[in-house]
Amino acid sequence: MIERRAYKTRRDKFGRQINRDHSPFLQVFVPWATILLVSYLQSIPIATAGPLLPPLGFLFLLAWRLLRPGVLPIWSGIVFGMWDDLFSGQPFGSAILFFSATMLTIEIIDIRFPWRGFAQDWAIAAAITVMYIVATTLVSGSRLSLPLFAAVLPQLLLSIVAYPFIAFIVSRLDRLRQMRFRTVA
Repeated sequence: MIERRAYKTRRDKFGRQINRDHSPFLQVFVPWATILLVSYLQSIPIATAGPLLPPLGFLFLLAWRLLRPGVLPIWSGIVFGMWDDLFSGQPFGSAILFFSATMLTIEIIDIRFPWRGFAQDWAIAAAITVMYIVATTLVSGSRLSLPLFAAVLPQLLLSIVAYPFIAFIVSRLDRLRQMRFRTVA
């Protein structure tokens, strides 16, 4: 009797291995498209008394950069910052500066600490997000005062709490990015 073929040996978590390869289009398109789309969706008007919605484009940039360090080049902060400046309402150039500084900061952290756990990534994302929100508040022309801090505090806390959920979404999108498709030749 002929034994059953072991199809599981020809598979991994991204699909079949024989005659399959990663899509170069998805390798590049998924991270860029998600950050650009989320930065655009940030412009949907939501009526609140103060800033409540976390900077989603910035958090997705952080998540992609911390979870997959080689996916986004360092100069991509300029492009994402320009796109975010178009929809955020901040003075033009502020997000370009802060996104680029974030990419450089994370690059320095990657050089110093190449192996990190999720708790360290969350702490890094929380620290950078707090600095980003405070800096964008100052660039918008506000003066730091106790009432302003009370108004910005919910956005800060929601941004810190939202990072694990955004990292989970990015990890699922990364699985889509790594999916294998049939190749010819």
